[in-house]
Amino acid sequence: MELAFSPEDEAFRQEVRAFLDEHLPEHLRAGMRATPSVFVEPDIGGEWQRILNHKGWLAYNWPKECGGTGWTPVQRYIFEKECALADAPGLPVLGLKLLGPVICRFGTEKQKREILPRILNCDDYWCQGFSEPGSGSDLASLKTRAENRGDHYVINGRKLWTTHAHHATHMFCLARTDPAAKPQRGISFILIDMRQPGIEVRPIRGLAGDHEVNEVFIDDAIAPIENLVGEEGSGWTIAKFLLENERGGACHAPKLLSDLAKLRKEAAREPDGMGGTMAQDGAFMADLARTELEAQALEMTELRILAEIAKGLPPGPQTSLTKLVASDLRQAVDGLAVRLFGYAGLMLEGQRPLYGNESPEPLYGKAAQLAAPRYLNSRAWSIFGGTNEVQRGIIAKTVLGL
Repeated sequence: MELAFSPEDEAFRQEVRAFLDEHLPEHLRAGMRATPSVFVEPDIGGEWQRILNHKGWLAYNWPKECGGTGWTPVQRYIFEKECALADAPGLPVLGLKLLGPVICRFGTEKQKREILPRILNCDDYWCQGFSEPGSGSDLASLKTRAENRGDHYVINGRKLWTTHAHHATHMFCLARTDPAAKPQRGISFILIDMRQPGIEVRPIRGLAGDHEVNEVFIDDAIAPIENLVGEEGSGWTIAKFLLENERGGACHAPKLLSDLAKLRKEAAREPDGMGGTMAQDGAFMADLARTELEAQALEMTELRILAEIAKGLPPGPQTSLTKLVASDLRQAVDGLAVRLFGYAGLMLEGQRPLYGNESPEPLYGKAAQLAAPRYLNSRAWSIFGGTNEVQRGIIAKTVLGL
């Protein structure tokens, strides 16, 4: 694999940097730096989304015929890395990066025509209705039912850990349409309007005090038949495609490496309690260096996967490897931040958001104020998108052939 960028790719990198310098406002950078949770709030995420959509750089993981940029996988990597280095807000993952490619691949022409532009224009905000009580990693055991009434479905059930359901206008949902079929074959992929009677969203507060996830109660909700994506019973196939896109083709390493570089800078000025700085603490710096090396190794793995995608191959089960490693590294990075700031890193501010004019003043410093919330929030990395145990099982079975 050729690791050096071509002249065309290097020119693209400079173009991205120049665009970020000119069009990424400081208040969005500050908001992203002060966001301790995995998903950014819609105020800063939506504003950045509209800026990129105006530029035509938003749907870079969509096929060009659906409104995508037509970028190569390497260009996508360059863009994500430069955005991480510039502290650009994260983009709405659920609609833009998960549902969008599903509609492009499995949706009808009507669905493509009506749904995709509304995702790009921030007209709709989507959440993902997959996990349920008792059906998380064992998703095939889900119990939410969708009864076909001819021209519409009547849907009943509960969804759990539903990220940003309290912001969402719509949900893409897995529901059982054929209870007599084998578990994976009786599931369908259905789109639900959240703004109807029969939908109740109850907040779940995380360890850090974040309101990021919810429990959703669905009681006789209605979805027109045209809201079925693909064929009835094909939901499991569509979900596997979606999860491969969630885990693969994404670049976790740039953000990890960017955060580690910031920790190095903080270590150079953070007192170690013995007259020096944390940059002189051998044990801490050894762990920081070890984590940097592992993040660089992850970056190489992600580039290899991108190289395969560039050849027209699907991300494949190797994406479970990057999800597993990235989860462990995210938690390691956030653990280093807590260590770096000592007692100051144990502060847990419950107010959100931690940016803007009404944000609470830090008692010690902004980076220290974020250390504990980020550390606690990142505990979820080894659970969402498939637990680490599930990823190891996939790797053992489909990659190693065990």
